[in-house]
Amino acid sequence: MSTPFNAATAAYGNASRLINQAAKPNTDLQALAGSNGGGSFADILAQQVQGVVEAGKTSDSMAIDMVNGKANVVDMVTALSETEIAIESMVTVRDRVISAYEEIMRMPI
Repeated sequence: MSTPFNAATAAYGNASRLINQAAKPNTDLQALAGSNGGGSFADILAQQVQGVVEAGKTSDSMAIDMVNGKANVVDMVTALSETEIAIESMVTVRDRVISAYEEIMRMPI
C-alpha cells in the first residue's frame, strides 16, 4: 500500500507546524525559570521541550535530504522514530502535570 505524495506532504507540513509551536513555550518557560530564582523544574521542562524541537529539526533535515536523494531510508525512519518518542514523552509529562494539578485543586483546604 502506498501513500500519495500529497498526503505525505500534508503530514510533513503538520508535523513541522507542531514542532514550530512547541518551540514557542520554550521561551516562556525560560523566562519563568529566570524570574523566580530556583526554577529547576521549569529549567528541566524547557530543556526537554528544546530536545523535542531539536529532534524535529533533525527529522526535518533528514526528510529534505531524503527527498533530494541524499539520505538513507533507515536514517530517515530512525530520525522520525526519535522525534515521535520525544513528542510522546512530552505529551505523557504534560498529562501527568495536568493530572497532578487537578489532584491538588481537589484537595480540601
